[in-house]
Amino acid sequence: MIIVEDLHKEFLRLAKPKFGFGKRVGEKVKAVNGINFAAPDGAILGLLGANGAGKTTSLRMVASLLKPDRGLIKIDEVTVAHGQTASQARIGILSDARGLYPRLTARENIAYYGKLHGMDGDSVVKRADQLAHYLEIQNLMDRRTEGFSQGERMKIALARALIHDPQNIILDEPTNGLDVVATRALREFLRWLKSPAGGSKCIIFSTHIMQEVERLCDNVVIVAQGKNVAKGTVQELMDQAEEHDFEDAFVKLAFLHPTAASTASVLTKGSLA
Repeated sequence: MIIVEDLHKEFLRLAKPKFGFGKRVGEKVKAVNGINFAAPDGAILGLLGANGAGKTTSLRMVASLLKPDRGLIKIDEVTVAHGQTASQARIGILSDARGLYPRLTARENIAYYGKLHGMDGDSVVKRADQLAHYLEIQNLMDRRTEGFSQGERMKIALARALIHDPQNIILDEPTNGLDVVATRALREFLRWLKSPAGGSKCIIFSTHIMQEVERLCDNVVIVAQGKNVAKGTVQELMDQAEEHDFEDAFVKLAFLHPTAASTASVLTKGSLA
């Protein structure tokens, strides 16, 4: 499982001088300000919040790609440190920037990551063929990824993230740009991964899309301005907010919460981007 306790991260942003005169002044911005959550095996935890809420920064720290200012992160009892390979080997990451190598075939893209994880050639071939079957991408494997659709790119990137069969999976806005068919296919595959047949994986699903959380996540952590403002199942969050609609519950909990009230005006119903 993945445990995050009291996570904090500040960045220094250079602010423009007033009236265009003088030097640029450094301004500290709290991107993450005390986030906590626990993601168990065999379940999907949703990190739900508007863009800029601190979700991606938190996940980059979980993946040891970014050093936290303070806080504790554990992956399968391994304490995460910045750049540490022991924890990185235990996770598979599908980020919003999927970055496939366009001159390589899908198979070559996937195999490259397997080799980076220290897998031998035979294991890479066997695992890549297995993932191609699960994701129904056999017809794509020997084609260059240049020109692939968003849905095809997502499947290849997901196979690449899972090549070393990690127990923990981090998905950062995975449905961005996907059509209905590709989104449904991803959803069904994630449900299989969390099941005993799929290995009872621990999955963190970061998103700002209400429908994906309602249909997919076992538990939800709502994040606003770098803080937890609520957590529970979808039904528990609706009960907590005294709302019958999950979107209405989210708005009340995230944007009318004392720590996030100043951002409420930026939200329009039906769009959180």
